[in-house]
Amino acid sequence: MNELFRKIAHRVAALVGSSWSFIFALSIIIIWMITGPIFHFSDTWQLVINTGTTIVTFLIVFLIQNTQNCDSQAIHLKLDELIRALTDARNDLVDLEDSSDEELLIKNSF
Repeated sequence: MNELFRKIAHRVAALVGSSWSFIFALSIIIIWMITGPIFHFSDTWQLVINTGTTIVTFLIVFLIQNTQNCDSQAIHLKLDELIRALTDARNDLVDLEDSSDEELLIKNSF
């Protein structure tokens, strides 16, 4: 289940980040604006765009957060590997993302 969600999240994030998605979203807004006079700028006309954008935004936030978490974890693993590979590097800097704010301040003072 997690692997399926990860694959879907990465594909949707890539799709949403494309110029075609922006053009599609802009087209929907333009069509909505053009239909305003037809529906006399009614409350229902406004509710359609508000509900649609809210739902899409709500779902996209979770998908983008998932891809950000995966990317962040990959970067941390790569950096940790580089620290371990260097003989002069301080190995106590590995896994800093799990440290508290106080521990980070102490390690930063060295």
